[in-house]
Amino acid sequence: MEAFRLHRGTAPLLLSIPHVGTGVPDAIRARFTPEGQLLRDTDWHLDRLYGFAEGLGVSIIQAVQSRYVVDLNRPTDDQSLYPGQATTGLCSTIDFDGRPLYQSGAEPDAADIARRIETVWKPYHAALAAELERIKAQHGYALLYDAHSIRSRVPRLFDGLLPDLNLGSNAGASAAPGLKDRIAEVCRTAEGFTHVVDGRFKGGIITRHYGQPQQGVHALQMELAERHYMDEDPPFTYQAERAEPLQAVLRRVLESMLAWTP
Repeated sequence: MEAFRLHRGTAPLLLSIPHVGTGVPDAIRARFTPEGQLLRDTDWHLDRLYGFAEGLGVSIIQAVQSRYVVDLNRPTDDQSLYPGQATTGLCSTIDFDGRPLYQSGAEPDAADIARRIETVWKPYHAALAAELERIKAQHGYALLYDAHSIRSRVPRLFDGLLPDLNLGSNAGASAAPGLKDRIAEVCRTAEGFTHVVDGRFKGGIITRHYGQPQQGVHALQMELAERHYMDEDPPFTYQAERAEPLQAVLRRVLESMLAWTP
């Protein structure tokens, strides 16, 4: 089972897109409910939205398999990253709205979850860690940008309309303050877009685990409201004209990261 695709760039920045995958093995898909088969909670089209990144020399790692197979941004022990708040799990049995993903009795058991960790989660994280090490060896430090998107309204997860640009730094622990503040300023001055720093989405296990500024690795997560680049209802169509202003902001974000040095 293919777990990821990796493009090696020349810059000190790695772009991780762990929820863009839409692959589901047939044996798993056959157990899904009709709602599960929609893969509604995919971070749709982020590879296209960030299509300019390769031209900046950025390395890119992106998931092939769906987050419904295994969530690459959750810890393998499935401990909640947001205690006391609604969320979904490592091999979630519900979607963001709480609807069942599996037909009754067809949910993954412990052995099934272990296989998914071995064949998908571990290979992705091993490649991500190795690429950060390569970048750090070449440049003396490494930058990690973990890219996400979500529907603008998900009442089970957050109240009201989500801000457009949700920057996460694990409450400042995953990146140097100068880098976080620099990117927060890009978001703040993005005309026509709202933003928040370390709001509902502070960063998942990728940001929290790999973002170790004292070790020379600085990580930030960006959660985008999907309404700015796509249709949020099936068939989740990419809207290129609508996406252009957002792409301009995201280009400034990545360029600002690349212009920063520790």
